[in-house]
Amino acid sequence: MPEPTIILDAAALHRALARIAHEIAERNESSTEVVLVGVQRGGVHLARRLASLLEGIWGHPVPVGSLDIAMHRDDLDQQMAPKIHPTVISFDITGKTIVLVDDVLFSGRTTRAALDALNDLGRPKRIQLAVLVDRGHRELPIKADFVGKNVPTSLSERINVHLREAEGKDAVFLEKK
Repeated sequence: MPEPTIILDAAALHRALARIAHEIAERNESSTEVVLVGVQRGGVHLARRLASLLEGIWGHPVPVGSLDIAMHRDDLDQQMAPKIHPTVISFDITGKTIVLVDDVLFSGRTTRAALDALNDLGRPKRIQLAVLVDRGHRELPIKADFVGKNVPTSLSERINVHLREAEGKDAVFLEKK
């Protein structure tokens, strides 16, 4: 199996998140209406980091929640038993601008499941999508509002995101299957 290619090292990953945070701030005039919701698992750590960066820009804390989409997936019948992670959203999402955060955007199916899960929790004013990596290959009409890096891939490749909170280091790899 060939060696994975590093497409974002720790410094590049931080720069991408800083840029996304500034783009979120520019697009959302009313900063007190913005909340971040990370999709379990990788999106949660990224949402926390973005919240910290936005707090530095806006001068106030930005609420962060985590969303499990396992029971909203359209491939439940193809899985033995889905891994369930907690959904923790300790604030009312109704009337808020939700920035949904995930690590990789691929087919769009995870995002669709996340939208379904959010609709079970309230009626936000708007939902924006922030992803660290957009690798293409959409199966649904989903487009990210904020992208750290676009990485065209083949279907025989995968993007592997390592975050210091989970794997002890920050890096994004392109791997051949």
